[in-house]
Amino acid sequence: MCGIAGIVGKSNVNQALYDALTVLQHRGQDAAGIVTSHEGRLFLRKDNGLVRDVFQQRHMQRLAGRMGIGHVRYPTAGSSSSAEAQPFYVNSPYGITLAHNGNLTNVEQLSREIYESDLRHVNTTSDSEVLLNVFAHELASRGKLRPTEEDVFAAVSGVHQRCIGGYAVVAMITGYGIVGFRDPHGIRPIVFGQRHTDEGGVEYMIASESVALDVLGFTLIRDLEPGEAVFITEDGRLFTRQCAENPSYAPCIFEHVYLARPDSIMDGVSVYKARMRMGQKLAEKIQREWPEHDIDVVIPIPDTSRTSALEMAHHLGVKFREGFVKNRYIGRTFIMPGQKERKKSVRQKLNAIDLEFRGKNVMLVDDSIVRGTTCKQIIQMAREAGAKKVYFCSAAPAVRYPNVYGIDMPSAHELIAHGRSTEEVAQLIGADHLIYQDLDDLIDAVGEKSKKLQQFDCAVFDGKYITGDVNDVYLQRIEAARNDAAKGMSPVASAVIDLHND
Repeated sequence: MCGIAGIVGKSNVNQALYDALTVLQHRGQDAAGIVTSHEGRLFLRKDNGLVRDVFQQRHMQRLAGRMGIGHVRYPTAGSSSSAEAQPFYVNSPYGITLAHNGNLTNVEQLSREIYESDLRHVNTTSDSEVLLNVFAHELASRGKLRPTEEDVFAAVSGVHQRCIGGYAVVAMITGYGIVGFRDPHGIRPIVFGQRHTDEGGVEYMIASESVALDVLGFTLIRDLEPGEAVFITEDGRLFTRQCAENPSYAPCIFEHVYLARPDSIMDGVSVYKARMRMGQKLAEKIQREWPEHDIDVVIPIPDTSRTSALEMAHHLGVKFREGFVKNRYIGRTFIMPGQKERKKSVRQKLNAIDLEFRGKNVMLVDDSIVRGTTCKQIIQMAREAGAKKVYFCSAAPAVRYPNVYGIDMPSAHELIAHGRSTEEVAQLIGADHLIYQDLDDLIDAVGEKSKKLQQFDCAVFDGKYITGDVNDVYLQRIEAARNDAAKGMSPVASAVIDLHND
């Protein structure tokens, strides 16, 4: 779950990219990077940390140019070293930089192909650099001194033929333009839009979420279709092309549950409205299966679950109260790179308001339960605040299977619901009663207002991997490589390209 942005403007884009990455900060807090192009020269700044910490005034002044791309990262694959920060760069052909959200499932095969057939060197453990080299090789194979949009789209088609997994990409071809493209299943989100300058010109932007366009005054044109690419030339001409042979819509449903901001529109669906419908579906399940409930108050675990909790309380006819105060200066625990960091931050992040708990039967609502670490501590906090009974409700179904398309829950043994019943999970987290959303209800909540969304990637809930290439051997391999114990221990190559990176 990373955030990407690209802008082709009529003036310097450094500040706009910075602002876009700040809006997308929820998608990754591990590292940030921006690269711009000016008169054929690239200017790059990237490092570990939040956007506000990575970019100081001296860095911003050096990021000259009317075209650039940016990235915020959290580590799913590779390590959390700053060498893994994006965008990545290759000098041939033309000088290409790339930022990527997602994960390739055939990265080992591709790495061998790149070395043995494409004769290219990969400098880090990141699959994003692998994807960059595949794209660069496909573009170089066209053999053109000056690439056209046809060459760019042909290169994207080559990427789709070779790469398997979930990916949304923005890449800059130095001196020519910016290309954005999406995997043939549309697993990871990407949108593009435009805005008019005071002088009458048109600027274009590509981003992970529509909210980044909104904040910068761009008008959303639409989402990229699965397998589609958009190419914006340096002088502001826009081209789109379907580059996949058999595309099919199957976006990641977890984007609507947790990852995306509520003010985003994804594939034509309002994330906010989808979360409202999740709350309504939960209320209907409680009324159906637990009609004699004794819930006194519904309290959300801020912030993602607030929309669902409010709607659930409304449909149940139960009071809704804010029972926890959040420290805004602590990051999202879900995307912190290690279990120790997640555990340490929970009580620093939330504090209970005792009067909302004392002597009451409390229904806590969260967007999902992944590892169970956070909700277990929060339930204990509710009891310490005087709650008589503590019930727990998840707006998502039980997360039982690892994600392989770019979300940081790849290790099955880290998932509290893996191989356990609802009652067993309730006992482990210390809840008096636990309610999960039904998967059919979640699918209805997200897709009921959309004619084109007939299928979703729901692998974390049902174990059905949309790309068809994920088996037990693969899952065992990534579990060994990507669990919390392994993360951050990958070797880092010493020869790191540093394009004016200070």
